[in-house]
Amino acid sequence: MENKSRRKFIQNSLTAAAAITIGAPLLKSQSLFASENMADGFQFTQVKLPYSYAALEPSIDSLTMEIHYSKHHTAYIKSVNDTIVAEKISFNNEKDFFANVSKLSAKARNNGGGAYNHNFFWESMAPGVNKAPKGKLNRSIEASFGSLDKFKEAFTSAATTRFGSGWAWLIAVDGKLKITSTPNQDNPLMDDVADKGTPLLALDVWEHAYYLKYQNKRGDYITNFWNVVNWNKVAERFSK
Repeated sequence: MENKSRRKFIQNSLTAAAAITIGAPLLKSQSLFASENMADGFQFTQVKLPYSYAALEPSIDSLTMEIHYSKHHTAYIKSVNDTIVAEKISFNNEKDFFANVSKLSAKARNNGGGAYNHNFFWESMAPGVNKAPKGKLNRSIEASFGSLDKFKEAFTSAATTRFGSGWAWLIAVDGKLKITSTPNQDNPLMDDVADKGTPLLALDVWEHAYYLKYQNKRGDYITNFWNVVNWNKVAERFSK
């Protein structure tokens, strides 16, 4: 029964993503994802995955990574770029896009968020990196939450209790750290979210991010996420 459910989930994931991406041109991969300037505005770009699909195993399995990156994320990139053209959205960069997202259509909002959030998520993880933050970041985590373990508990709670699909975030607000979560593909850069700030760390808790390996056990997925957090990247974001 479990194998049948797994096969059905894979088939549904591929079918849904393919429906959006069929006929799409090849995407330009960049190491940075601050939007690419275009004649009539900008287009979102998809970062090149910083590691192989299998690099984060056993925490995140290769098949999930492949479907998540090459199907779901690619679909968000194509859809938001098509929407930018169709709706004549003329902001100069992602920052301005999200700062005015409440004025945009639901399609622009959801797909723009999906494009940005996934780029951010891939770079929030890495294989074989430091298992704990150091320096300024570590001191700030201890000052804000008491200890790294207490921070993980609070972040895990935000990710676990996010009803339905969404994201858990560590953000910086005026130099101080805060944990928040957002529904769907919203993020802390958007002008109308409850908690705005500079994103430092993100965890995707949509089912497609974990269902193949963990099925309905979101908690196990969150626990294993800590094995692949790229603390060096988080520290870099915090230092800016």
